Amino acid sequence: MFGDNIDTDLIISGKYLTSRDPGKMSSHVFEAVRPEFPSKVHRGDIIIAGKNFGSGSSREEAPVVLKRLGISIIIARSFARLFFRNAINVGLPVLECKDYVGIVDGDTVEADLESGTVKNLTRGDMFTAAKMPPFLLDILKAGGALEAYRRRRGESLLS
Repeated sequence: MFGDNIDTDLIISGKYLTSRDPGKMSSHVFEAVRPEFPSKVHRGDIIIAGKNFGSGSSREEAPVVLKRLGISIIIARSFARLFFRNAINVGLPVLECKDYVGIVDGDTVEADLESGTVKNLTRGDMFTAAKMPPFLLDILKAGGALEAYRRRRGESLLS
C-alpha cells in the first residue's frame, strides 16, 4: 500500500540509473521510503496506491524495475499519464480504481483488467475500476509494446 504522489524518483532513484541492469536496479526500489521493499516482494504481489502514482520524470526504468521484482499489477486511484503508458509499454498491468476502500497491507486482492473489477478476497469487497481498452489489453497480453508490434508483423523476439 502506498499513498498519493508516489513519483518515479521514489520508485527508483536517479542515482541508480547509471546501471543498465534491471536486476541490480530493482534491489533499490522504494529505497528512500521502504528500504525493505525489494526483499519483501513475492512474484505476483500487487501494489495499491493513491492518486498520481508514477508522477515526476518519465523514466521507463520505474515500471521496468517493479515488473522485474515480480509486481503483477499496480492498482491506483490515478496514474501519471507517462507512467501509465510506460507501464503498458513494458508489459506491467496498471488499473485505475478510484473507489477502493478498506484494503490494507497483507490483504489478498485480485484484479480483472477486462471487466474492470478489483476484489479484496480477504474482506469480501468488490470495486469497480476503469476497464482496460482492448488495444491496451492486447499490448499487455503480448508482454509489452515491442512484442505486440513484432507479433502484428509476424515476428517474434526470438527471431
